[in-house]
Amino acid sequence: MTQVTSLSQDRGVPVTSDPIVARLRRAGSVFAEDEAALLVASTADPQVLDTLVARRVAGEPLEQVLGWVEVGGRRLTVAPGVFVPRARTVLLARTAIKLLPRDGRLLDLCCGVGTVAALVHAVRSDVVLHASDVDPRATACASTNLPSATVHTGDLFAPLPDGPRFDVVAVNAPYVPTDEIAHMPPEARDHEPHATLDGGPDGIAWHRRVAAEVRQHLAPAGVVAIETGRHQVPLTAAALEACGFRTDVVVDDEVAGTVVIGRAAEPADPI
Repeated sequence: MTQVTSLSQDRGVPVTSDPIVARLRRAGSVFAEDEAALLVASTADPQVLDTLVARRVAGEPLEQVLGWVEVGGRRLTVAPGVFVPRARTVLLARTAIKLLPRDGRLLDLCCGVGTVAALVHAVRSDVVLHASDVDPRATACASTNLPSATVHTGDLFAPLPDGPRFDVVAVNAPYVPTDEIAHMPPEARDHEPHATLDGGPDGIAWHRRVAAEVRQHLAPAGVVAIETGRHQVPLTAAALEACGFRTDVVVDDEVAGTVVIGRAAEPADPI
């Protein structure tokens, strides 16, 4: 498709002859050309394409419209109404990879569509993978993304069967303070379940629950790694320390990721 763009001299607004780009741009898309290309490539049916564009114009996240998201070089299935993985969770996966022993066991807790477990499996096929989330729509996606994992649906550790404990529990629980959800981009606050965002008044309510319950699910030298906000590190660390864990912090500015590590045993070599 040939696209012609010009600049409106009275408003300084780019004008295009591509109707899909124009619709997306009017809806406020900053990357209208890129989004249009992805939408066009996703279907050869004009009616389906029109429906997809209409969903995106209405504010639905592009990833939910397309049915996939790329994180850390992996394409993962997503569905309408599920939490869309963020690039910063790559750090949680990398941290888990470094912490896992050979033939180790990983629990991807509050797994969403299974991002952490999928990224771990891509480079560590020796690891035994489990994933758990309370949202059945998310675990349905996770089951697709994690064909070699055991996926559980339920509240935190409740759905896990009795069995060997985990060397690493990687946690991406909600950590947005309740009052801040209203200030999030519309794509998140209007199209992702608030339960996947809401971390309570200070954002750390779920971290406190994990800290209180995780020890009985860890192997003797096991560790828990929790994704958190940069300004919430002291609170997440305090939640773990109150339950007897030593804590370390890993930060990656490139992906804007922050992870607090809790160790119940004597410290190992730093990662």
